[in-house]
Amino acid sequence: MATIRDIAKLAKVSASTVSRVINDDPRISEKTKKKVKKIIEEMHYIPNSMAKQLVMKTSFSIGFLFNSHINSLPLDYYFYNMIGGLQSVIFSNNYELTICDFSYLKPSENLLERFVYNKRVDGVVLHSSLVNSEIIQRLNEIQFPYVVIGNSNLDFCSTWVDIDNNFAGKLACKHMLDRGYKKIAFIGGTTTETVSNQRIEGYKSQLKSSKMPVFPEYIMHGMGTDEDGYQCMKKLLQLDSMPDAVICINDYTAYGVIKALKETNLKLPEEVGIITFDNFPLAPYMTPSLTSIDIDTFKLGERAGELIMEKVKGDKFDKHERISPGIIIRDSTARDKNSDL
Repeated sequence: MATIRDIAKLAKVSASTVSRVINDDPRISEKTKKKVKKIIEEMHYIPNSMAKQLVMKTSFSIGFLFNSHINSLPLDYYFYNMIGGLQSVIFSNNYELTICDFSYLKPSENLLERFVYNKRVDGVVLHSSLVNSEIIQRLNEIQFPYVVIGNSNLDFCSTWVDIDNNFAGKLACKHMLDRGYKKIAFIGGTTTETVSNQRIEGYKSQLKSSKMPVFPEYIMHGMGTDEDGYQCMKKLLQLDSMPDAVICINDYTAYGVIKALKETNLKLPEEVGIITFDNFPLAPYMTPSLTSIDIDTFKLGERAGELIMEKVKGDKFDKHERISPGIIIRDSTARDKNSDL
């Protein structure tokens, strides 16, 4: 880690000048201040006084930080469910929860400066939408308590908790096979979406372990909207050997799939079954009601809250956890498993 002497050497000034710049001494010219501050920023230097403050000062607040420009998070029902789980733990520990959407901050504002260096919070829960290697490396260097919600895909991320999306894909596929469906399609998110890719991998793994073929043409990608679900289903219906079941990345996609199927003479769920990964409040009231892989995001937030409180109280151990989903069976997969259709 850089020292005040390292900064002075690079800036070609004395260590006392660097100290005066840090303390905003009016005797130092603006030109020198600008040069020294630039090197301080580039070297990620933390003054000793600030480092001590990080250790000694307590705010009794935890920050939950995210970027809503990624995946339209605030529109997601489960996002608020996750906050509810997080909040339930933070409040029970007599801490406050500070929620910040970094997409609304000025470009000049920095996550670490705003929350960590200024000690506005004692720890941070970072949604994976905000995580990058620089942020995690700096948090590791100053040993500041943090937990990531979602898999960051960074080997040096010390603590994260996520849904077991690979298992979710296996569970969805296995349920359809158990109900007697044999040609199972998957309409996922974009090709770069980690959650979707993990679920597709689980689906393919289950097909292989069940000695069933994996048909590439049955795997489709979209934006997780009802229109994408509709268009993808129309393409699947045009295949010479169309699927008899569809796994949908979310309920919006499922709605579009149902719309496309209702324009045909195919019967739901006898001829085509549908399962989705959401369990939105309206899922039981759709026609047919949707069988859902139950992604318990309240539990996800709750566990993230427990982990950050452990970190704040001194736990130094790395922890990587995945929460297994369940299944809620409804009409959209209520096919007789012995059916010859």
